Amino acid sequence: MKTVTLKIDNSIYEKFFWLLAHFSKNEIRILEQSDYESDDAYLRSKNGMVESIIQARAEPDHLAVSLENLDW
Repeated sequence: MKTVTLKIDNSIYEKFFWLLAHFSKNEIRILEQSDYESDDAYLRSKNGMVESIIQARAEPDHLAVSLENLDW
């Protein structure tokens, strides 16, 4: 199966879900449903995120880790 994230305009929301209702639960499953929020609003909603970013910005450049040394 594939997972797709969509941003659906309010004007077609009901029609879109009407269409989805015509598929079986084996074909399409709604995993999550939420109102859209900007990346900024999402990050600000996470506890400690703003403080973490402020601390990271204040860190001196010589303490930073270069891209090639990041442990992904």
